[in-house]
Amino acid sequence: MKRKDFEIFFYENILKERPEFVGALISLGDAYTRRGLYQEGLAVDRKLADLRPDDPIIHYNLACSLSLVGNPQEALRELKKAILLGYDDFSYIMEDADLKNVRDLPEFKTLHLKLKKIED
Repeated sequence: MKRKDFEIFFYENILKERPEFVGALISLGDAYTRRGLYQEGLAVDRKLADLRPDDPIIHYNLACSLSLVGNPQEALRELKKAILLGYDDFSYIMEDADLKNVRDLPEFKTLHLKLKKIED
């Protein structure tokens, strides 16, 4: 069994017993994404956003998952929510490969200008 497959198996089994164990959900979502299982990762990120609605990192990861499954508009909404909740690593937003679809949106340019003003 490959390491990533073992990770997925491991966290899925933990979550059978404790379905709202946030640490295991975060690790499982990450393992799914690294394995290219974007839909599964998205489902985990949506659950995490329900469990932790005020967590900026959770919403940032949800934005990344939405972008990876080809939903850049919804991803942009989640990215904005992450920023409003306190996500402030603006330079990473500009280089994160997961958000390429979002950065290609015309609406992102407006957001980017606002972020540049905040950074200055």
